[in-house]
Amino acid sequence: MAPAEYQNKTDEELARIVIDDANALVVLIRRYESRLLSYIRRISGSSHEDAEDILQEAFMDAYKNIARFDPSLKFSSWIYRIVHNRTISAYRKKKKEMGDFSMDDEDDGFKRMLSADDDTARLADMHLTAETVKKIMNELPERDRTVLVLAYMEEKTYDEISDILKAPPGTVATWIRRAKQKFVKCAEAVQPEIKSI
Repeated sequence: MAPAEYQNKTDEELARIVIDDANALVVLIRRYESRLLSYIRRISGSSHEDAEDILQEAFMDAYKNIARFDPSLKFSSWIYRIVHNRTISAYRKKKKEMGDFSMDDEDDGFKRMLSADDDTARLADMHLTAETVKKIMNELPERDRTVLVLAYMEEKTYDEISDILKAPPGTVATWIRRAKQKFVKCAEAVQPEIKSI
């Protein structure tokens, strides 16, 4: 069991401690496990069991590479990047076996996206169901799906997404804008009574 004092440490402090005491990793795993499982399922459509396998491998990668972590950066971006890379690798290897985009029915991440700016504000009136959002997300290319999930469901900043995907923030902003435009076009195709924005 991890020492009680580890509970009050920041993620970055714990990452430094892991080098000498693997118990600190237990605290980090508990902090991130459910969020990262959801992220894996959202971008890959993996089953819960496959997502758990991917996450376990990602945590092993993190443990092996923890000495390379720069504590001046955010641990959350670092661990998301490792999980992202593991997930995409698994997704590409087993693409035909992977399922569809996964989303909890109560997840309101896409409501935030639809009301985020003037370009997509009209779509907020479409009252898209979770099933419709899932269908649209399944039609989007991998990168578009990923940036939308990171920005609106995981609520990551452009800088955090930049760290996770290893792309400049300006490029991330462009990817998100284009992905939203594709989402809008797909939504309009699903519900054609909404006029083009």
